[in-house]
Amino acid sequence: MAARPLVARQPNERLQALIQEAGCSNAGLARRVNMCGAEHGLDLRYDKTSVARWLRGQQPRGRAPGIIAEALGRKLGRTVTIEEIGMANGKNLASGVGLQFSPTVVGAIEQVCELWRSDVGRRDFLAGSSVAASALVEPSRDWLITGADAQVARSAGARVGASDVDAVRATTEALIELDHRFGSGHVRPIVVHYLNSVVSGLLAGSYRESVGRALFATVARLTELAGYMAVDTGQPGLAQRYYIQALRLAQAAGDRGYGAYVLAASMSHLAAQLGNPREIAQLARAAQEGARGQVPPRAEAMFLAAEARGHALMGDARATQVAAGRALGALERTDAAAGDDPAWIAHFDAAYLADELAHCHRDLGQAEAAGRRAEEALDGLPETKARRRAIGLVLLATSQVQRREVEQACHTGTRAVELLDTLRSNRGAEYLDDFQQRLEPFRDEPAVCEFSARLEISAA
Repeated sequence: MAARPLVARQPNERLQALIQEAGCSNAGLARRVNMCGAEHGLDLRYDKTSVARWLRGQQPRGRAPGIIAEALGRKLGRTVTIEEIGMANGKNLASGVGLQFSPTVVGAIEQVCELWRSDVGRRDFLAGSSVAASALVEPSRDWLITGADAQVARSAGARVGASDVDAVRATTEALIELDHRFGSGHVRPIVVHYLNSVVSGLLAGSYRESVGRALFATVARLTELAGYMAVDTGQPGLAQRYYIQALRLAQAAGDRGYGAYVLAASMSHLAAQLGNPREIAQLARAAQEGARGQVPPRAEAMFLAAEARGHALMGDARATQVAAGRALGALERTDAAAGDDPAWIAHFDAAYLADELAHCHRDLGQAEAAGRRAEEALDGLPETKARRRAIGLVLLATSQVQRREVEQACHTGTRAVELLDTLRSNRGAEYLDDFQQRLEPFRDEPAVCEFSARLEISAA
């Protein structure tokens, strides 16, 4: 029998350099990788010998390269791809797709189109991806220090005109309305297929400068919507990728205001969901700084409200009060009759601001104020915004529990459940889970028993 030929492995110098940069020992990296893997449901049992083998050029199988990159990224406080750790072998090459803020317009188009293709194809690395708050802050820095793209016009491909941009804009508005009414579980597959089958072809077409800028602006908004829908369907790691690409598309559009909106309304809320209050405030302040003098007061109010959310989660009542007061002042300066606010911020009115402030008061344990703001929000929200009304009802019910008005809280919570039954929204379910946990100290009271039974019927 012929001997099996020996294949010489090359030392993994990229991984060695990153380990040195991170200040990790081999054993320390192994522990971090095992912990990170456990968060993904993997039982990894690497040790310092395993890391030594990787440094000699051996590559672990399956999802391990992505876990190693994520573990190093957390230690370094930035996104690390498997290319950077020297473990990009074919099928794993795409696992970093959507995580980069591309330095070129061509690169941005390639990256976002690959993200859409991968999403439609239900790639495993997307479905199982997690998110680190530090990976949200890095693109915000790139956006903050990067100037507008000098040119976006293209001369190759099918001609794209203003009517094509109008069609994407109208489709986006229709999808937003459906999402408000029924939740993202019903609508997100349509959005992703539309992006992949129609919008990708438009980005690859030919267009003059003005049409190109408008196209990028419109696609940025639809991409951000797809990211929000990923949050609402329980996929925060996928949402992160969409938000980064929406930020990059806004840069190509030359729209600093919308880029700031992506930071403050999208990325900061994702950081809130992940329990990273410091990053919430950082992202909101980056939005304020990056769009200073380029947005209307309504947008300023939204950015300041996002900052207040971060301070409240950190327990800083004074800083919350200052940011909230400035948000209220900015909204008061809004001239509702002018009608010149961009479409992406037109929805942010007194009801939306009240909703944001209700969250702040809840997180600071200010039950009376939380209840008042939640009621203000509900009074101003139309019936068509079913998901936001359901969340508002849960906020109101939570404030009632904080005031030990348990029977009233269960009644309000039941109204929220009835509304959530008409939606497919993971975000709404998470609010309801939080409310249930707050009811736990009162679990033996009749009203709570009845509410729990109602939930069991709803879940059946």
